[in-house]
Amino acid sequence: LRVEEGGRQSFRPVSWDEAFEFIATRMQAIAEKHGNDRLALFSHGGGGGHFRRMLQAFGSHAYAHPSFAQCRGPRATAFGLTYGEGVGSPDRTDMANSRCIVLIGSHIGENLHNGQVQSLSVALAKGAALITVDPRFSVAASKSKHWLPIKPGTDIALLLAWMNVLVNEDLYDRDYVARHCVGFEQLAEHVQAFNPEWAYLETGLDPALIRATAREMAVAAPASLVHPGRHTTWYGDDTQRCRAIAILNALLGSWGRQGGFYAQEKVDLPEYPAPQPPKSATDWKGVVQADYPLVATGISNKLLEHSIGEDAFIKGWFVYATNLPMTIPGSREQIEAAAQSLELMVVVDTMPAEITGYADVVLPECTYLERYDDLRNKPERIPSLALRMPAFEPSGESRPAWWMAKGIADRLGLGRYFPWQDYTEVLDWQLQQVGSSLAEMQRIGVKTFPRKTQVYFKEGMPVRFNTPSGKIELHSSILADIGQDPLPRYRPPERPPQGYYHLNYGRAAAHTFGRTVNNPQLFELMPENTVWVHPAAAALHGVANGDYVELANPEGRRSNRVRVRVTQRIRPDSIFIVHGFGHTDRRQRLAHGVGADDADLMHNVKLDPIAGSTGMRASFVTLVKTSEVA
Repeated sequence: LRVEEGGRQSFRPVSWDEAFEFIATRMQAIAEKHGNDRLALFSHGGGGGHFRRMLQAFGSHAYAHPSFAQCRGPRATAFGLTYGEGVGSPDRTDMANSRCIVLIGSHIGENLHNGQVQSLSVALAKGAALITVDPRFSVAASKSKHWLPIKPGTDIALLLAWMNVLVNEDLYDRDYVARHCVGFEQLAEHVQAFNPEWAYLETGLDPALIRATAREMAVAAPASLVHPGRHTTWYGDDTQRCRAIAILNALLGSWGRQGGFYAQEKVDLPEYPAPQPPKSATDWKGVVQADYPLVATGISNKLLEHSIGEDAFIKGWFVYATNLPMTIPGSREQIEAAAQSLELMVVVDTMPAEITGYADVVLPECTYLERYDDLRNKPERIPSLALRMPAFEPSGESRPAWWMAKGIADRLGLGRYFPWQDYTEVLDWQLQQVGSSLAEMQRIGVKTFPRKTQVYFKEGMPVRFNTPSGKIELHSSILADIGQDPLPRYRPPERPPQGYYHLNYGRAAAHTFGRTVNNPQLFELMPENTVWVHPAAAALHGVANGDYVELANPEGRRSNRVRVRVTQRIRPDSIFIVHGFGHTDRRQRLAHGVGADDADLMHNVKLDPIAGSTGMRASFVTLVKTSEVA
């Protein structure tokens, strides 16, 4: 619990009873003063669902997964507009059966989603052609038949040029498009101006290479997959870029076909019988994000904006397992202002992080090795349930999320919404409804179920898509209705000022975002990030491999020192660092002050006009040499 003594703020250990009483009292005070619907949840991970239920029972429905506005939102929106449904998570890509795979800024093998890595490995072992579009020679690029070192921000230009080749050389799947798509005529006319020669001036890619890769896709179709990516918040035109990827896949006939995108299915698992929370008294989305009518979930950066100031709509936060200062780009000052405006901030995490420093109350969650979570029931190729069960007793005073949410609900007189004493009651009841039990799952861990639907489209059979036309919408009627471009339109990106470089970032297989850098074993594997710099740029700034530099953006903000890696595996106009380093919380003994934090350097964040997401690759940095060397 945050306390102030002698003008100095610190945290005091308290009992769970005192913490719950403090939280419940503050929540009731907010409700009496402003209304029950003025609390918001920021959440990443399944345990956040328990806090969402508690807040909804109280009357507050505002929530956001930062993974939407800072990661996957544009692709979910774009594929929904085109096909009437999203790509899913895990992705519904059928890479193991693909003959040609195109990766656009997707670092599979570094961004370690295990199923994706395994599927890509199977495809490559079978001889699939891999095409990688990336300003950096990534691990995936090293496995590729073609590497396209594109100018940052010009991806839509390349995608339009590929469509131009497929249409004008009659390489698209005519029967598939005629059977399943609408808007082809408008698309065909739209792409005429965007030939490979035009694209060369924008992307820097050889027109012959653009044509060769388009033909490679066409030869392999329909087992040809243009991967939708996962982290898709780049330059502010991200929904339209993802739309272009979705349209290109439609031209190749890959949606619903082997080697393209398969139909997912999950287990029909009933919810535990409990009262449904009341509806919100206010249309919180209409207040917080009225300019984004197509977004069904919360937009984290918009919730943050509406938490600042005396007249802010949001008066309290619950933050579950998401370190907002290192997640929402350039947000540290905003979070500071929000913390001063909010009347309650509760942070739930397994370890100290930047966000815990702003909290009124920090609730220590036990780790995934020490708790039961909801059954994993994700849409996949083979429906399955998986049980997460504890291997150890919780350490110290840490507790699982369901226990905390229930404890707060009980204090608020809302215990009827959590009608169980232990969460194993919920799990066992659900499993019994599908012919299993908690005892069985404790023994086997994972249980598969037979599919009830086709994995792929049945050739020649009609398919209805969940779009206004019932077809794949190459020309989007929904976007036209809200005044947005119904076909992807290319707008050239900003270029770096003299002496500055595009700030590119990514993941590393050793770490999970920034959450594991302080783990001693994983820290040993990768103790710091490095900044990739092309030899030409290194020579210009007088730095050598192994030197330390600071990264500075045009507004003067600087990073911690970071070691230089001089390599020809990056374009001369770009630098690259791994995300998740540069922690400022001193309680992270190993990670504190080590490496550079890309999120803190982002000064030129571009909001997507359709998804509301934060384009995080439009910022620039330069190198400031320090006196330290390796």
